[in-house]
Amino acid sequence: MEVSSSLYLVVYGTFLSLLLGYGSLGCMEQEKVALLQLKASINHPNGTTLSSWGGEVGDCCGWEYVTCDNETNRVIRLSLTSIRDSDLGEWSLNASLLLPFQELQNLDLDNNYLTGIQGLQRLKKLRVLSVGLNDLTTIPILSALPSLKVLDLENNYINSSQLQGLKYLSKLEVLNLYQNSLRGGIPPIIGTFRYLKSLSLGSNNLNGSLSMDGLCKLNLEELDLSDNGFEGSLPACLNNLTSLRLLDLSGNDFRGTIPSSLFANLKSLEYISLSYNHFEGSFYFGSLFNHSRLEVFELSSNNKYLKVETENPTWSFPLFQLKILLLSNCTLNWPSQVVPSFLLSQYDLRLVDFGYNNMTGEVPTWLLANNTKLEYLGFESNSLTGVLDLGSNSIHYHMRFLDFSLNCIHGELPPYIGSIFPSLKVLNLSENALQGNIPSSMGNMEQLVSLDLSNNNLSGQPPEHMMMGCISLKVLKLSNNSLHGTLPTKSNLKQLSSLSLDNNDFWGEISRGFFNSSSLILLDVSSNSLMGQIPDWIGNFSDLSTLILSRNYLDGAVPTGFCKLNELRFLDLSHNKIGPTLPPCANLTNMKFLHLESNDLTGPIPHVLAEATSLVTLNLRDNRLSSPIPPWISLLSKLKFLLLKGNQLEDSIPPQLCQLKSISILDLSHNHLSGSIPPCLDNITFGREVALMDGTFSTDGFQMGVSASLETNSYANQLSVYQSIGYRYETSAESEEIEFITKSRLETYMGNILYFMSGMDLSGNILTGPIPPEIGNLSGIHTLNLSYNQLKGSIPQTFSNLKKIESLDLSHNKLTGQIPPQMVVQLNFLTVFSVAHNNLSGKTPERKFQFATFEQSSYEGNPLLCGLPIERSCTPTSALPEVKPPVSGNRENSSWEAIFLLSFGGSFGVAFLGIVAFLYITSYYRELLFYFIGKHVPFLRLRG
Repeated sequence: MEVSSSLYLVVYGTFLSLLLGYGSLGCMEQEKVALLQLKASINHPNGTTLSSWGGEVGDCCGWEYVTCDNETNRVIRLSLTSIRDSDLGEWSLNASLLLPFQELQNLDLDNNYLTGIQGLQRLKKLRVLSVGLNDLTTIPILSALPSLKVLDLENNYINSSQLQGLKYLSKLEVLNLYQNSLRGGIPPIIGTFRYLKSLSLGSNNLNGSLSMDGLCKLNLEELDLSDNGFEGSLPACLNNLTSLRLLDLSGNDFRGTIPSSLFANLKSLEYISLSYNHFEGSFYFGSLFNHSRLEVFELSSNNKYLKVETENPTWSFPLFQLKILLLSNCTLNWPSQVVPSFLLSQYDLRLVDFGYNNMTGEVPTWLLANNTKLEYLGFESNSLTGVLDLGSNSIHYHMRFLDFSLNCIHGELPPYIGSIFPSLKVLNLSENALQGNIPSSMGNMEQLVSLDLSNNNLSGQPPEHMMMGCISLKVLKLSNNSLHGTLPTKSNLKQLSSLSLDNNDFWGEISRGFFNSSSLILLDVSSNSLMGQIPDWIGNFSDLSTLILSRNYLDGAVPTGFCKLNELRFLDLSHNKIGPTLPPCANLTNMKFLHLESNDLTGPIPHVLAEATSLVTLNLRDNRLSSPIPPWISLLSKLKFLLLKGNQLEDSIPPQLCQLKSISILDLSHNHLSGSIPPCLDNITFGREVALMDGTFSTDGFQMGVSASLETNSYANQLSVYQSIGYRYETSAESEEIEFITKSRLETYMGNILYFMSGMDLSGNILTGPIPPEIGNLSGIHTLNLSYNQLKGSIPQTFSNLKKIESLDLSHNKLTGQIPPQMVVQLNFLTVFSVAHNNLSGKTPERKFQFATFEQSSYEGNPLLCGLPIERSCTPTSALPEVKPPVSGNRENSSWEAIFLLSFGGSFGVAFLGIVAFLYITSYYRELLFYFIGKHVPFLRLRG
């Protein structure tokens, strides 16, 4: 008995030791083989993907992306996110490769260019499936997966009709369909998932009123319906979701008021986002003061119709400690517009944005002192005053983003500002009233990515320590200040992408101080007092897309270094003394906006421009260009703005110009162009049938962002709630600006406003012949100026078709005939009209509608015109008797005038000869006449 008992203990101990030592044997061989087969199915032929699989580590439980059970060493998790390279293209996974993993509980295949998955229903113990950021157009067959609780299909192409395939997932607790192709209302099947805790349907195409009948019966903890098209008012049954911790309804079209009672029962709420809707009325922030778990509240608005009140005097301090608070672009605390006082009790803030609220009072720098973990502080576009007192003894290690732009802050920048923000990435203090020098301590901000101090009254030079120490700087904007001296001669800004020093008082030559900034994309030093030639080494900025050197005193030729700038899209050298032409080696194939106006260009239009087939703007105004407009102009098929005013161009307007069908503004005025106006000009659109959002003026720059994040615990830690708010700081590479004379004055059109402007100016030339009636077909044109030419004939009747015309000038020509009366009724937008100094006849247009506003100056210089507003009646006066002329009246009148002239001439001649004879015969009177002449004529000459 003792022997058998001892043997039993030995056998049991051996078995137990083998069982406990199972893990030391490593993963199962069949699972190891399966992993290698899976690797082969998704891998490069050279085996670079999943390189650790099958390497020196023999135990597959030690391979990256593989997790095994601690006791059984069976594979329970595969985290295969972003393992397939994009150059291998799309693929479909045959899940039979996963069959050996019978204990697999968590499968992550995010971001792998998957188009399909077959056979997943065999993985009976699968609890979590994540296939987001792929190219799935159908949901994998998931029937017979009784254990599946978490399904993540984010960022695919799933539509609403395919959701019926989820009906067998009775235990589903987390469903993420963010950014798919869902349409219509909330799919009814969602209401059948009794155990659902977290639902994300954000960034789809869902619309209509928000019917919550099915959802309000669930026990949801997280609900994300953001960035859809839901409209109407918020459903009252939201108040039934008492377990709700996260509610995101931002980016929809909800309207009406936000009921203060909406959140009365939702005491578990941690995260509320209602931003970017169209709410109106008032929202009382005090209704949330008893929500002790609240950490995130977002109510940034799309309009100013929502009033948010925080200053009710009966409120006590709130029970919550917020981490994120967004209350921008709403009417806050009207009419006092003060900074919310409850913030005095908040000590855990990470992100605060009160931009665009027109708030008043002193700069609330106390927020920095109270919240040492603050990462983002935004008060842009308010009316805050006072000085920027940041406190010299505190250091804010967490601060990443500080924006007080568009306020009324004055005084000098704190000299220690660079030392108290060692981690700052974005600093924007533009458009204030700051004075004094830029502090040298800025050079301590080694992580600073973007610095904008533009539109202030700063003086002095940019400190050398800043130019050498801000080694991460990508955007430096110091425009519109009073900075002076020469451009910096030393710089270590090797990552600089955008440099704006325009509208200051810099002088001297363009220095090599930024030579190390080889990554420059935008360089703007316009409107300074720089002189000398453009340096040839500027061609070393090979990535340069925007170069603006306008309004300086630069002279000489454009250097051949420009031939290296293959990425240039925006070039402005205007208002200098540059000439005589462009280098023929210049590569202009990517150029879209070219401004060379007001320089010393001579000779013909440079032939190198024939290669600039992407040009949208060609501005060569006010140079000394001569010769005809070249026929190759037709190659610039994308031109919208052609400005050749104020040159010496000659010959006729070439018919090739008519092939530029996209032209919106054509200015050929004040040249020496002759011949007739081509009738084919009606082929040009001038605003007709042009899509307004064709992308011509889209921002083509770059952006940087910093993120403030909040992570809260979610159900079973399977789907974390992660709030990442990225803020872009953007510098446009296409700030297009066009000057054009319209309504008798010089106007400036910028950016998207250019979409709405069209005009043609041919004035100040030597054009002859009649006005082609085809010009009346330009129904989209706003301005037409044909003045100061030698045009003949009548005003075309077709001009009544110019229904969008606002300014029409036909003055100083030789036009005859009547003014078409149809123009009075049809031209409803006409505000400037002139036909002065022609040979028009008949009655002026009836004084009604727009024509009732035109004064006498619009018609003067036409002697045969009559009627108001000129003082010439169209009916004969009644004081004179009416005389009927004879049939041959013209011939008889001519004979009578001839007889009168002959008789008058004969009488005058006889009288003159008689006086001469009398003086010749009578010497006394002859001497008396000579004495009179000799005495008085010299006196008269002296007086003259």
